[in-house]
Order: sequence, then structure tokens, then C-alpha cells
Amino acid sequence: MQNDPEDDMQQDNTPSKTQRKKEMHALQAIGEQLVELDAHKLAEFDLPEILSDAIHQARSMQKHGARRRQLQYIGRLMREVDALPIQQKLETWHQASVQQTARLHHLERWRERLLNDENALTEFAQKYPHADLQRFNLLIRNAKKERTADKPAKNFRLLFQELQATISEA
Repeated sequence: MQNDPEDDMQQDNTPSKTQRKKEMHALQAIGEQLVELDAHKLAEFDLPEILSDAIHQARSMQKHGARRRQLQYIGRLMREVDALPIQQKLETWHQASVQQTARLHHLERWRERLLNDENALTEFAQKYPHADLQRFNLLIRNAKKERTADKPAKNFRLLFQELQATISEA
């Protein structure tokens, strides 16, 4: 008995069990990310009421087993919605968060260099010619005094804010 070529093509088009499980786990992971969002960001998604309720219930669950089952349920509900726009928006937010974190680390490195390296202000002035060097000198000097006197780090924070304003202008 010969196999019908049309039957072979239909079998090739159906995803394997492994592929279906990967897709379900991916939907469940998206559901987990939705559970972690605050209510304001979650409201930006146009989710069905049943899915939204399941997400709110999962937030209040503390026991691991119950939470795991609820997340699986959310993953099953996610199969009924178009997950691509949700995933794209989550990735956009994540990229923005990563960029913001990198920017803050860059500012912190400049602040530490300015406080610890005498030549850093000259380098900063060359890189950012519009910077108010007198203001930076004052903030650096006062931040160093605060550090040695164990006073509150007011100028330390002001230096960071000044760096933020100067680098944002550039």
C-alpha cells in the first residue's frame, strides 16, 4: 500500500508535539511577564476579561504550586488572543529599560571618575564643551568634602543631576 502524497503534506504542516509545547511555554512566559506588570501598564493591553481576571488572581497567589497552575491557566488563555502585539510591546519596554539602565550606569561612571580622577574634568570638558565647568568644580569639591566629613550626600546627588542635564543636552 502506497502513502498518499496529500497525507504526507498534511502531516508535514502540523507542528510536532515538541513544537507545540515550546509555543505553549512561550505563551506562558508572556503571561508571567503580564503578571509582573503594574496595573497601569497592564491596562494598556486590550486583554479579554477572563485573562485579565486570571492575571489579577495570579498576583495574589503566594504558594508555588497554586501560582504555577494559575500561570499554566494563563498560558492556555493566551492561546485565544493574538500574543504577537503583546510580546512586541513587552520587548519594547524591556529595551527601553535596558537603555535607561545603561544610561544611568554611564552617568554613574562619569560621577565616580570626576570625584576620583583629577584629569577627568578636563576630559569631560573636551567631550561636552557646553558644560558649566565652574558649577562642576564646585559640586566636585563639595561632594569630596561631604564624603570626608560623613555628611549627607547632597552635592553627590546634585553632581549626578548636573551630569544628567549636561549629557542629555549633548
